[in-house]
Amino acid sequence: MTRERYHRILHDVEQELLQMGEMVIAVIDRSIQALKNVDKTEAERIIADDARINRRRWEIENQCIQLFATQQPVAGDLREIVSFMDLITNLERMADHAKGIAKIVIMHDQQPLLKPLIDIPRMAEKASEMIRKSLIAFITQDVAAARCIIEMDSEVDAFFQQIFRELLTFMMEDPKTITRAIYLIWVSHNLERIADRTTNICERIVFLVTGENIGE
Repeated sequence: MTRERYHRILHDVEQELLQMGEMVIAVIDRSIQALKNVDKTEAERIIADDARINRRRWEIENQCIQLFATQQPVAGDLREIVSFMDLITNLERMADHAKGIAKIVIMHDQQPLLKPLIDIPRMAEKASEMIRKSLIAFITQDVAAARCIIEMDSEVDAFFQQIFRELLTFMMEDPKTITRAIYLIWVSHNLERIADRTTNICERIVFLVTGENIGE
């Protein structure tokens, strides 16, 4: 395989990676909308649609394996291909967290939400922003951007702490709210994990470009 063909295939993989990222961002948004409306039907669709993201992950991984098989990667190429495989694994796990939110919608069993959603949608928007920016930083190998995105994780953590404290107050004041409060804590925890996985991607970017392991 010529270097020109290698880079052409790598470009195709990058485009599929961006498409997978948009699929993940879309399913996060869908899961939050389903939660807002306690929409069991949409939640069931989200769970069923997770198979599409799983298939996309394996398709991209197979392309990476083909690059291993047809090109003897030098050190830089090897790190890049491995990074692709690590990134799609993190994206697939993010989709699993969105699926987890959909399962929580079903667990509500059409009960109304404990309270109107304010911080949870903001938290989801911040996590989605981190995903989109991290994918661009990965494609452009922008270490400075990756480090900035890692710092954004503290904003998501702050949302999680705020939501947890507020819901804890509900549970202390009225034990009848405990189940629905715990559901919303689980939702916010899924979003917090999505942001953590985005941080993993950014740490991988730094390692890919500089060889520095900042994830320890």
